[in-house]
Amino acid sequence: MAERDESRDAEVGDGVHKNLGSKKVSWTTLAAGRTDSLNLEAGRFSRSHSHNSKTSWGRTMSLAFQSIGVIYGDIGTSPLYVYSSTFPDGIKHKDDILGVLSLIIYTIILLPMLKYIFIVLWANDEGDGGTFALYSKICRYAKVSLTPNQQPEDRELSNYRLETPSKQLQRAAKIKEKLEKSKIAKQILFLVTILGTSMVMGDGVLTPSISVLSAVEGINSLSENADVWISIAILIVLFSVQRFGTDKVGFTFAPIVSVWFLFISGIGLYNLFKYEIKVLRAFDPRYIIDYFKRNGKRGWISLGGVLLCITGTEAMFADLGHFNVRAVQISFSTMVFPAILAAYIGQGAYLTRYPGDVSNTFYASIPGKIYWPTFVVAVAAAVIASQAMISGAFAIISQSLSLGCFPRVKVIHTSAKYEGQVYIPEINYILMIACVVVTFAFKTTTKIGNAYGIAVVFVMVITTCMVTLIMLMIWKTKIWKIILFVIIFGLIELLYLSSVLYKFKQGGYLPLAFALILMTIMGIWHYVHTKRYMYEVQHKVSTDSMKNIVNSPNINRVPGIGLLYSELVHGIPPIFPHFVNSIPSIHSVLVFVSVKSLPISKVASEERFMFRQIEPRENMMFRCVVRYGYNDVNEPPTQFERHLVENLIDFIRQGHLMLNAVTTEDGDQTTSIQHSTLFATDFGRGRGSVNSAVHVEELQQENRTLGVSSESMNADNLALPLREAEEVRFVQNALDEGVVYLLGETKVIAKQESSLLNKIVVNYVYDFLRKNFRQGEEVMAVPHSRLLRVGMTYEV
Repeated sequence: MAERDESRDAEVGDGVHKNLGSKKVSWTTLAAGRTDSLNLEAGRFSRSHSHNSKTSWGRTMSLAFQSIGVIYGDIGTSPLYVYSSTFPDGIKHKDDILGVLSLIIYTIILLPMLKYIFIVLWANDEGDGGTFALYSKICRYAKVSLTPNQQPEDRELSNYRLETPSKQLQRAAKIKEKLEKSKIAKQILFLVTILGTSMVMGDGVLTPSISVLSAVEGINSLSENADVWISIAILIVLFSVQRFGTDKVGFTFAPIVSVWFLFISGIGLYNLFKYEIKVLRAFDPRYIIDYFKRNGKRGWISLGGVLLCITGTEAMFADLGHFNVRAVQISFSTMVFPAILAAYIGQGAYLTRYPGDVSNTFYASIPGKIYWPTFVVAVAAAVIASQAMISGAFAIISQSLSLGCFPRVKVIHTSAKYEGQVYIPEINYILMIACVVVTFAFKTTTKIGNAYGIAVVFVMVITTCMVTLIMLMIWKTKIWKIILFVIIFGLIELLYLSSVLYKFKQGGYLPLAFALILMTIMGIWHYVHTKRYMYEVQHKVSTDSMKNIVNSPNINRVPGIGLLYSELVHGIPPIFPHFVNSIPSIHSVLVFVSVKSLPISKVASEERFMFRQIEPRENMMFRCVVRYGYNDVNEPPTQFERHLVENLIDFIRQGHLMLNAVTTEDGDQTTSIQHSTLFATDFGRGRGSVNSAVHVEELQQENRTLGVSSESMNADNLALPLREAEEVRFVQNALDEGVVYLLGETKVIAKQESSLLNKIVVNYVYDFLRKNFRQGEEVMAVPHSRLLRVGMTYEV
């Protein structure tokens, strides 16, 4: 039934658009177009630009500089621990240094530079990156979302594009068709997405631990336990100041990290020329082959340490929404890439002379005169690296909330300049506790590195898989290029993955345990969220039932505007009759508000609200869809109410402009207008009548003042302007009376005939999560003095 309604909506909308230019439009067709005007309302908005809009070179260079401080702290601090993690038992053969250095060089060239900078960055979703962005991009081109996300009105958004595959590209069409028809494929795609995001969350725990601990280890006089306790103290301070937001220290990030890159590149070049310039032979890939021949299984195991040279690579893509593709490409190519290469080459040159210092390579290779300045900058860079991943973890949870994949938490936007910068108190303290526990339990960067590698390479493999799907279905890339992409990057990442999984017992289990816990929470919440949504779709109130409820003599209309919230986009939610039965009254203006999260990054403000009139018109009841992207900021209640009413009035006026245009074309319109009903203004009872003759006289007097002849103005011609004025005045008066929020407290339980597993998941696990996280009114910051809640039980 819902699908038929949506189809009819689209047909009616298109029909009205076409008929407005013709000479005849019947009142029935126009009324249908007016009341089912969600598509019209969406279509009339202007096209807004996205993150991908052209940016001036000056602005791009400024963003490139800022990105140095936000994105590259993690990959920039990797030289602190890569060699020590690769050679935990010391260097057995001098040429092993060249082999490992060659591995580091080509790993950085192939994965961060070639794969991410030149390919993956272009797979962004309207300028935003990360695993959720890849998933949302795929969902917009194929109906693979587990919850309905492609209603007709969504396709009209300026940054919500659906592309119909051409006949010449049958491959893309076949893949899309198979995905849409396979429920298993949809579930796998969703599970892969939440696995990737869970692994990035694991990075949010491991990055602060390994970065801070590796920096503090530079104090040689401290014992191991002292390093751990100092690191824990720094971590506690770091998480305690998160509530102030990264924007408070914004522009200090880039200069500090830039100084760090200058330090490590300068030290690297100094060591290269002082100790052994011949290490540049490592650019010959044959040293990699010799390394594996010489070390065999031990060389394969050491790949887990080499992998750490590209930690933080995913941040270049995940944090893309703060900048743009060109800015990230410029900053990495001109600053980061040469600096970290110089650092690793310099450390390799130092180790050829002092192989016994491999456990503390970075600090041992620093010239004595600049040791302490380098140490201070290293600690600052490590903190910044931690900050970037913590902020990324907040952003991921925020995206998960928007897609119905995580229990409600309080999201605080800490920056007006960077919309993606958010702070989530609950997640912040969970991460802090996890970081402290990891640091205390593992104590050394080598052990944490075993866990860290799995999280890094898992996300890379998932990104490769999803980008391959995008190349097949959306970009429609030539097949030989796709095969080349999969063979080169897929095989390299699988090789690294096999190596880090070998260290599962030595700490590799940790990110997998994190991921399992997060996936369980996200999967269960999304499963019940989907069931709840489908229940509302199947039990929505019919048109006849709605008329009977509203016209019942036992129902009173009270002054003001009532906003009844529901997740149902099409139709009246089943909670409404329950409200009326519990409290037999309806506000003079009632708006059924559906806050809909779309799988796109942002919705333009002028496209946020969409309205539909609920007939009969004199009841002043509307349906409103409020659309948000996963990176949009929720407005405060007062601002939200003002914008909603402004858009409602605009909707009313646009409808009357359309009616006026049609009236001038259709001579038969007069009879229909004469039978239309003007609205009540008796706010004490909410119903009444209006003396239209008085208003006709007032409008005629106004037109005589303006020089318009009274002969050209009769009651029939004035009906529409009067109707518009009455509706607008009615809504404004209702706003003056106050806005009340109506929230349904729905409890979801499993059906009696459900399986035991389903009952445990729905009745206990989901219910536990719902009770122990924030409620709806807390997330939306609804004023308690204007909140009315009614409970109802859904059996799913």
